[in-house]
Amino acid sequence: MAGDLPDYYFRVRENGALVFRVDTENPQRRIEMDQIAVVNIRNGEIKPHGDRTLSDEDVTVIRDWMQNRQAILANRDVDDILRTVDHLNLTTQWAQSRATSEQLDTVTDALLLAMHDLRGVLVRRKAERLMKSDSPE
Repeated sequence: MAGDLPDYYFRVRENGALVFRVDTENPQRRIEMDQIAVVNIRNGEIKPHGDRTLSDEDVTVIRDWMQNRQAILANRDVDDILRTVDHLNLTTQWAQSRATSEQLDTVTDALLLAMHDLRGVLVRRKAERLMKSDSPE
């Protein structure tokens, strides 16, 4: 089992991860994890842990992980928004068929303001994209 473990482990945190080198080749045959770096996905920063110097392999593995992680997070963002569209449709159906007057009183203003804000942003961003695609570069 220990032979199947990866050489690196990334403990995900809000803006990146702590990076550990995984060692199973020790006399006790225990899994040891030695922190080697801290990475920040947002600014691309890789900070060696303590007095460490990262090898070229370490940096390559970390950069590959960061690129993969950014793609995963971008896909999750789109998936979350598509789920929101589904939820808006379910909310519409609820408001039309099951909501009581008291329930509608509770949610209507918040929903209208949020949808108005979202609509304004979407319309503005679409106009920007259309203007950009029409302009010669």
